[in-house]
Amino acid sequence: MSFFKKLKEKFSTQTESVTEKFRDGLTKTRDNFSNKVNDLVSRYRKVDEEFFEELEEILIQADVGFDTVMELVEELKKEVKRRNIQDTKDVQSVISEKLVEIYEAGADDESFELNIQEDELTVILFVGVNGVGKTTTIGKLAHKFKSEGKNVLLAAGDTFRAGAIEQLEVWGDRVGVDVIKQAEGSDPAAVMYDAVQSAKSRKADILICDTAGRLQNKVNLMKELEKVKRVIEREVPGAPHEVLLVLDATTGQNALIQAKTFKEATDVSGIVLTKLDGTAKGGIVLAIRNELNIPVKFVGLGEKMDDLQEFDAERYVYGLFADLVEEEEEAEES
Repeated sequence: MSFFKKLKEKFSTQTESVTEKFRDGLTKTRDNFSNKVNDLVSRYRKVDEEFFEELEEILIQADVGFDTVMELVEELKKEVKRRNIQDTKDVQSVISEKLVEIYEAGADDESFELNIQEDELTVILFVGVNGVGKTTTIGKLAHKFKSEGKNVLLAAGDTFRAGAIEQLEVWGDRVGVDVIKQAEGSDPAAVMYDAVQSAKSRKADILICDTAGRLQNKVNLMKELEKVKRVIEREVPGAPHEVLLVLDATTGQNALIQAKTFKEATDVSGIVLTKLDGTAKGGIVLAIRNELNIPVKFVGLGEKMDDLQEFDAERYVYGLFADLVEEEEEAEES
């Protein structure tokens, strides 16, 4: 049974709407990536060095990242040799299989899930540059937790950017959760202290903390994040339980550079990749995972409140190759 068919069978027994969100959200990347792979397969009758060279180009153009591409193609060559694959059509399924393997390599299942504390306060710290969709992501995540019946609070720790506090308050009103804030220009660590005390007194389940996103002066950013983390850790031992870095998928390799900077500044435990539906270069998911060894925990697949989805490598690959899955089914039926 091909890997495509295994995915199809797996998802037919699971929540169809989530699978469809991945499929719809990856339309641009699929049109860019899968169509090129399709074209490549139709032009080559046999799997040779030239075939792999062109495949490398396609993967690099999809922003999979040079190092990841080299690793992936090397693995493909070994697998093609091991299975004695001659027909280029049979390579497509192996590509999808290897993409999932690369994403999941060296990780246990727990690292992909949020570190939520049972019957205790969970503190989630959000970091990322301005304009990547950080506040929107916080709002959507608050909505997700609230719809699960959790008591959620937001902390307006971005006291630097004009309008950041108000923007978070708009989301708080929309979702129906309170925002702990101070005046613009206040010390973010002081805001976090107040927010943690409020969360404790209200017996909140989740406290989501916003932070400033300036990168112009990395030293200031690091000091501020370190201070914020110290205050949170002092008040809630073991916190923050997650440090989520928000990246804009449409910025491609630039997102990778931002990720490296923030990884130096703070212990990033997971990535939230926004606007994945707006890019034709969705391969950046694999580059981030493979080159930085940080799991992508959520992806933004649209504008709606429930379009922030937990990342799933198999659903992602299914979304990339959905058209080929259908073609395979149609060929079998005929």
